[in-house]
Amino acid sequence: MQYFPFDSRNELYKSIYGAVASDQGLRLRLLLHKDALVHSAFIRIKKDGEENFTEQKLEQAEFFGDYIAYQTEITFDVGLYWYNFRYTSNYGEFFVTKTNGSVGTVNEKGENWQLTVYDNNFETPAWLKGGIIYQIFPDRFYNSGKKKDCSYSDRYFQNNWVAQPTFKKETDVKFLGNDYFGGDLKGITKKLPYLKKLGVSAIYLNPIFEAHSNHRYNTADYFKIDPVLGSEKDLINLCKVAKKHNIGIILDGVFSHTGDDSVYFNKKGRYNSLGAYQSKSSQFFNWFKFKNHPNDYHSWWGIETLPETNEDEPSFNKFINGENGVIKYWLKKGVKGWRLDVADELPDGFLDNIRTAMKTEDQDSFLLGEVWEDASNKISHGGRRRFLLGNQLDSVMNYPFYEAIIAFLKGDNADKLLKTILNITENYPPQTLSLLMNHIGTHDTPRILTRLCDGYQEIKDREWQSSQVTSEDEREKALRFLKLAAVLQYTLPGVPSLYYGDEAEIFGYGDPFCRKTYPWGNENKDLLDFYIKLGKIRRQNKCFIDGEFTPLCAKLGYIAYTRKTQGNEILVAVNRWCDDEYIELPKGFQNCKVLHGEKPKDNKIKIGKENYVILKKSTQR
Repeated sequence: MQYFPFDSRNELYKSIYGAVASDQGLRLRLLLHKDALVHSAFIRIKKDGEENFTEQKLEQAEFFGDYIAYQTEITFDVGLYWYNFRYTSNYGEFFVTKTNGSVGTVNEKGENWQLTVYDNNFETPAWLKGGIIYQIFPDRFYNSGKKKDCSYSDRYFQNNWVAQPTFKKETDVKFLGNDYFGGDLKGITKKLPYLKKLGVSAIYLNPIFEAHSNHRYNTADYFKIDPVLGSEKDLINLCKVAKKHNIGIILDGVFSHTGDDSVYFNKKGRYNSLGAYQSKSSQFFNWFKFKNHPNDYHSWWGIETLPETNEDEPSFNKFINGENGVIKYWLKKGVKGWRLDVADELPDGFLDNIRTAMKTEDQDSFLLGEVWEDASNKISHGGRRRFLLGNQLDSVMNYPFYEAIIAFLKGDNADKLLKTILNITENYPPQTLSLLMNHIGTHDTPRILTRLCDGYQEIKDREWQSSQVTSEDEREKALRFLKLAAVLQYTLPGVPSLYYGDEAEIFGYGDPFCRKTYPWGNENKDLLDFYIKLGKIRRQNKCFIDGEFTPLCAKLGYIAYTRKTQGNEILVAVNRWCDDEYIELPKGFQNCKVLHGEKPKDNKIKIGKENYVILKKSTQR
């Protein structure tokens, strides 16, 4: 074995992999060569936000070959910590710091290791672990045929289900964000057997509250279902029927802003209420951030139609998180969770209160946050965030995996993908890790098939995007690579999230082209069958609940790893190369069951070109 001064991902040096619970003893061990003639060794620790490190002496312990171990056991309070090591010897004073990976080197100017310490009472819902999320943009999934009860004349209703979404102003009522295809809650209820066949255990719905755009991120009334989607009764029935299929419904909570055309702001005077825009005497006036009333106010990313809310305002907090507030109201109707839009733009106190409201109403409810970066060390809203320390989010949308998987399939070396995976698994609490929303596309991103095309271009206007036609060669390659992306997505730590229609073959750039209607009756049957099979593999193997992740290799264009729990172990290998690759068969897989790929031969696993292998370790009685 090759020894290093320290390796945070090796239990020889750090007794617990990744994040640790508060008051949980953690043994840390530094290995130094006997010829270093060490006098004393120390671990240097500082809590995030503190200026200086504090030192704790390491005691000399056993020998490992020519290396002497210096170690200590420490317990920590909840928080984010940084650490490195220092030692003195006959040759002077030296520091051991972090390299680009997890291994330590003798270098005073290296990086510090991160240690996430979460509350030892932190629990996350068990019902979603090992499951599958299905994300639905409600207007575009399925139209039940029910007549739409909508008295608003300023909406454009498409009568052609397969039409391209409108991306520019065409008439006074037909423009980007204002064309409706008629998908509704009853339609989702009708398609629950289909979703069950895919193995779905949670449906994440983009906003369903009344709002005057088809995306509904400009909320008009938090207590009213948009009439185009149906009624409160329809949502209650959806939750009830979904529960019979063991599927939970997750709503999209947009609380950092409302619409200007809302009950609360009422800039257009649509509602009978006295809105904040209309008068400083409005009960909602303090909910918003006016610089000079009425026309000069803070808005989300400068978009005037989305006035920012003041989440620190007690009356707004009570409206959302109080006993009769928005959060509890919809949980009482049967909803099983909330996804928080731009969670990193919400203040800590507000997030604390959302969690309290949810868990006091339903301890088993799921709180998911939209955070695009590493959520364990994210800085926003004026400081370091504490999303994952146990009193805020259950988990987050896993954009780091999303970007790394696509980059790998588009040409990055596999070691970069593995680095991202290991960084997240090391930094996140295990409770969070098992519930990561592992998506490879959402309503905010281009369709995964489009991103995987060789001709994909990042910065092009909607006019250009609307006219793109995928060649047959591009299409076939994108479909092959989508299967590779999905295999990674479904088998890495976390919960895969399938964006509606990806399983049926939908292409499209960003908004609105990533929000096309589901092609009922024209699905790609081969792709759909693949997703059904992949869902069965996931649901039939308990190692995907919270099983240990162990890398086997990550080299150039191929990667292999295992997921393991007691009595169940799966090997996954993915190869994006246009040539076959071979890896050594790990111990115990000699008599494995082949779930996909070729049976191992001569103690080797063949990963076919642009293909994948899934093996199940045989259990011995």
